[in-house]
Amino acid sequence: MRAVSRLTGVSINTVTKLLVDAGTVCAIHHSRTVQNVKSSKVQCDEIWSFNYAKAKNVAAAKSAPRHSGDVWTWTALDADSKLIVSYMVGDRSAEAATEFMHDVAFRLANRVQLTTDGHAAYLRAVEGAFGMDVDYAMLVKIYGASPESAKGRYSPAECIGAKPVPIMGAPEPKDISTSYVERSNLSIRMGNRRFTRLTNAFSKKIDNHIYMLALYFAHYNFCRIHKTLRVTPAMASGADNVVRDMDWIVGMIDAVAAKPVRPLRYKQPKALVGSPITNKGVTIEMADARKPRG
Repeated sequence: MRAVSRLTGVSINTVTKLLVDAGTVCAIHHSRTVQNVKSSKVQCDEIWSFNYAKAKNVAAAKSAPRHSGDVWTWTALDADSKLIVSYMVGDRSAEAATEFMHDVAFRLANRVQLTTDGHAAYLRAVEGAFGMDVDYAMLVKIYGASPESAKGRYSPAECIGAKPVPIMGAPEPKDISTSYVERSNLSIRMGNRRFTRLTNAFSKKIDNHIYMLALYFAHYNFCRIHKTLRVTPAMASGADNVVRDMDWIVGMIDAVAAKPVRPLRYKQPKALVGSPITNKGVTIEMADARKPRG
């Protein structure tokens, strides 16, 4: 955001306000538009980031705000259209999983095959949101031991295998996969500076983190043409029928912005009427407040 401020020559407060306005309208548009999605396969995953400080450093951080530490973004992706059906920012708790899964179920129009990773919180969350009206399976990753050179670093241990585990319904074995949603998570990390590892570009406020993700997902779903599909994910899923652009997002901001209230005529403050105004040695006489000169 500060780079945008420097490049454009505008105040950082202006950039921040634009982010808030854009994130707000994008979140509203996603909520209203991405509904009754007809899908056959949905994949879910979570991507990690942090706000203000990493969780291990929050206790020692100075004036750490609420929601500092680990931040997880939950995403549900339609494997065919690559549409982000639902997303949520929160922690990785069972309560967050339940809220996320209820939103996923609300946005789907039919029974789907659902695949998640082995996170235990999904088990009760999926059952609570879908009941038995879902073909659900987990893809449990198997990790090897971390090499000595990688211990203490952010890199996870090497994944040496994945075990498909059917949970309920009749999931098709060949479709038990989280590859597409994991590739989508890579796009999130590559497309958002806030997710870059080992830098100081992480989010300092959780609200701005959420606004930025709302803007990203709106651009991903409605504006960005998928290289394989040759259309946007929203077009592939039937949620939209044209390719949107950034002008469209600006138009949504303008549509909900309050109209500026300006006086019909400029009125000079009475205290300045007839008083000399000196600016760098030049004196200007204001003869009449209704007919200002200069």
